Amino acid sequence: MQHGPAVRRRKLGAELRALRTSAGLTSGEAARLVGWHQSKVSRIETGTSGVKPADVRLLLDAYVVADCQLRELLMALAGSDDSGGGRHHWWHAYRGVLPPTYWDFISLESQAGAMRTLETTVVPGLLQTPEYARAVTRAAVEGLPEDRLDTLVEVRLARQDVLRADPPLRLSAVLDEAVLRREVGGPGVMTRQLERLVEAARLPQVRLQVLPFAAGAHIGVTGPFVIFSFSSTSDLDVVVLDHLTSSLYLERKEDLQAYTEAFNALQIHALSPEDSLDFIAGTAAGA
Repeated sequence: MQHGPAVRRRKLGAELRALRTSAGLTSGEAARLVGWHQSKVSRIETGTSGVKPADVRLLLDAYVVADCQLRELLMALAGSDDSGGGRHHWWHAYRGVLPPTYWDFISLESQAGAMRTLETTVVPGLLQTPEYARAVTRAAVEGLPEDRLDTLVEVRLARQDVLRADPPLRLSAVLDEAVLRREVGGPGVMTRQLERLVEAARLPQVRLQVLPFAAGAHIGVTGPFVIFSFSSTSDLDVVVLDHLTSSLYLERKEDLQAYTEAFNALQIHALSPEDSLDFIAGTAAGA
């Protein structure tokens, strides 16, 4: 378990090490190809030091990596502004404004091919209306100045572009019924938010399911979580657990397997996407 930036360095390093091995090169041979000392290659591969996008590009060229999608992903994990992908790295404009763990979460979210999330208290950020996002942010951070609140809401809404990208992020969300019942921002705000969920549930890239109170206790009572998956390689998949002041990133294969199995079980116990759509629409009508 490590905080986000360290996880990203380790995952990037592990993938570069795997690519070097596939190319049939030792770390010393790779270093000679790019004109470095062997120790620099080792530090990058173990994640003990950061790596510049230009250095990643050198290594990928040396390993003759032709997979454009994989190159784009690894360049993005190194912090590249110009990896060539379809999802603009807009969050770099907020450097110094966002905390490191949130910065890293947005980076992973933008580059992931799929996202699975369990929410037990609030609507997922990617599906929030502006009014709901403002009310949630105001409640979560008391005494926040208006300009700071505006910035955080702006970031929350900008994140939603991943659902309209080409290709779009594939979002699978399981929402506890409490998410729909908890009034946030007043009746009008909540009604519009529920209507927004109905609209989102009809998108082909979104699978939305409701876990009703009638389902009783379930494996998700321990708290919400997010699983990011990457289409180029499963070695970069990661689980994110949010806490009040920080986020934890789980990268071990056994952790990924446990949370994947938990999410699959939640989907089985939840209402079907069709019944969930009816449930949300009915809740909105009665709000």
